[in-house]
Amino acid sequence: MFERFLKKTSELLAKGEAFATATVVRYEAPISGKPGNKAVITGDGKLWGWIGGGCSQPVVIKEALKALADGQPRLIRISPSASPEEGIVDYAMTCHSGGTLDIFIEPVLPRPQIVILGRSPVAQALCWLAHAIHYSVAVAADGAEPENFPGAEPVNPKLSLAQVKLTPQTFIVVSTQGEDDEGALELALNSDCPYVAFVASKVKTEKVLEYLRGRGIPQERSGRLRAPAGLKIQAASPEEIAVSILAEIIQAKGTKQRAQAEGKPAALPVLNQEARDPVCGMTVSVATAKYKSEYQGRAIYFCCAGCKQTFDKQPGKYGGGMVP
Repeated sequence: MFERFLKKTSELLAKGEAFATATVVRYEAPISGKPGNKAVITGDGKLWGWIGGGCSQPVVIKEALKALADGQPRLIRISPSASPEEGIVDYAMTCHSGGTLDIFIEPVLPRPQIVILGRSPVAQALCWLAHAIHYSVAVAADGAEPENFPGAEPVNPKLSLAQVKLTPQTFIVVSTQGEDDEGALELALNSDCPYVAFVASKVKTEKVLEYLRGRGIPQERSGRLRAPAGLKIQAASPEEIAVSILAEIIQAKGTKQRAQAEGKPAALPVLNQEARDPVCGMTVSVATAKYKSEYQGRAIYFCCAGCKQTFDKQPGKYGGGMVP
């Protein structure tokens, strides 16, 4: 089983896909999950592996998707009764075997990616610096040569994003410096990447944006442009400018993660509309729930057949405690 787990994670890493791992680290009998049991949760909410009974899986998926959104690991506890403890996300669940599971969830995110449009000295310096701190780098520019961009993959000798897979962790830097500035910036702004920077003066930037507005680039796209690119650190040489740009990217990445950790909208997929199982209190995804009943004109969703059966026998007992 462990070899299959390693194979699955290796496949996802090779594809550059975000996923989370869930590992049972502690248990109290009686319960089916045991320490060392592992699962992989992908960004679309699918779980592969084994971490215990089916009732535990929706909780693990929910917390795994949160981890993918904010980039932070977490330790969750699933037990018959909630017992708040610092550092543990506690879920009370009465429908399973009666034991306790502690599960450690850790996000595995693709390396941040910098896409450089241009082959200027700043572009070359930025490629070298980004590669040195283990960022993924892709380059596209007419006439770009791989020997000038060591570590970049791919290096496209044409100004195109066709060979690049854009992710929520992609940052685009336009460093054409006179070589088709308009075409490169238009390409960057037409992408959905939230970070687009332009290595140019304010005067040059305004001229290029004026041209692009004439070509129909809307304000909501051009408004996210960062120009001149980089933090204001009095950078002068191509290497110093590259440092300022990389520092700005690191800052933007950290700001995004903090915002998501504070509960602001996440870029990664989250579960569809949720409901609460009135019997055990379990969170259930409405889209994938297998067990459902009707009560007083409302749909009631359950995490398992046992909870549905219990509810159906005495719906009035649980109906008053339902959450809309």
